[in-house]
Amino acid sequence: MGRLLLVCTVLLPFTAFPQETKSALQLHSSQQLNLSSGRSVGDMSRTADPDPTSPERVGSTTILSLSGLETNAPPQSSKRTQPKKTKKPSAPPIESSMVGYIANAIIGSEIRIRFDAGFHNDAPDRAEFFYPQCSCINGPGPNAVIADLNFQQLYIRGEYALNPRFSVFTEVPVRWLQPKRQIVPSDSAPLPNEAGLSDVVAGIKLAAVASSNRYLTFQLQAYFPSGSASEGLGTDHYSIEPALLYYQKLSDRLALEAQVGDLHPIGGSYCPLPCDNRTTSPTPQHFSGDVFFYGIGPSYTLYRGEKVRIAPVVELVGWRVLGGFVTDSATATSGPAGGFQGAVSADGTNIVNVKVGTRTSVGRHNSIYLGFGQAVTHSIWYEHIVRAEYRYSF
Repeated sequence: MGRLLLVCTVLLPFTAFPQETKSALQLHSSQQLNLSSGRSVGDMSRTADPDPTSPERVGSTTILSLSGLETNAPPQSSKRTQPKKTKKPSAPPIESSMVGYIANAIIGSEIRIRFDAGFHNDAPDRAEFFYPQCSCINGPGPNAVIADLNFQQLYIRGEYALNPRFSVFTEVPVRWLQPKRQIVPSDSAPLPNEAGLSDVVAGIKLAAVASSNRYLTFQLQAYFPSGSASEGLGTDHYSIEPALLYYQKLSDRLALEAQVGDLHPIGGSYCPLPCDNRTTSPTPQHFSGDVFFYGIGPSYTLYRGEKVRIAPVVELVGWRVLGGFVTDSATATSGPAGGFQGAVSADGTNIVNVKVGTRTSVGRHNSIYLGFGQAVTHSIWYEHIVRAEYRYSF
């Protein structure tokens, strides 16, 4: 009898284990069925017991299977989560002009704001390039011989590219003048500081070659006499300016830009016969004259980041006057208007400037240029000049 009791005591736990296993398997199967129908055991318990604080409610959503894994995890979505596309940082375009004084050969839509400050222009009426002949010798310009002049000009320019090879543009300039030394007839008042609209410009650009590495562009612009001639704000005549512009990318960082063209006056004032009192001329002569110009400028991208590029640039810009006259301030003296007969020929005058500056490109649309120019010849349009420019490309 004692042995029988001992055997029953040993076997009793093993007889209970299959029943517990069977109950667990049934519970697991029931839970899988509920999961496939979109409801978990926890959902069923919430339906049966709305009180979340009841003992039966607490922990009812965490039921483990025989393997010990959580069985109430939400079903996996059939759609895979797409990785977020990282936006590439904006970078300056490959094609971008770095020069500040040479005309831009690249065709594109842009808005440009430029400000110049020039110092010590000693012959502003030379060939009527800056303003017209002095009224003291029968011209439409200021009534005094200006021997030293400081000036500032603000240019607002808009260019629109109709296609990658053709664009149209217009430019509106505003000018400020500060005469520093002038010789005035006794019956006239000196020229005061002046400010106002200068000669408006409009034109077209047509690229014979247009690629990311090279541009060869024909530019034609026209000047309209919208500035007041008597105040020295305009030339008082129309002009056209055909030019060839060139851009060449020499390497990943080095570029070369160049220009060549001619400013041709249409009309202009006549000087008295003879224009130069040291010569004689049988016919009236234009005080205005053609001005041939040229320039070359290499640039090097010194710094290139994700959004910013910085490129120093050096430019050599020159002009050769091919006709016209200039008031000779060295021989002009104060007195009656008849005493101002000191006009001399401007033909053959050479003017050369060296310009140094830096262009900073920010993103794909913004560009800033700061530069300084210095005359290296005896004849000048100005002794030195400072330029600041902002360009927005779109």
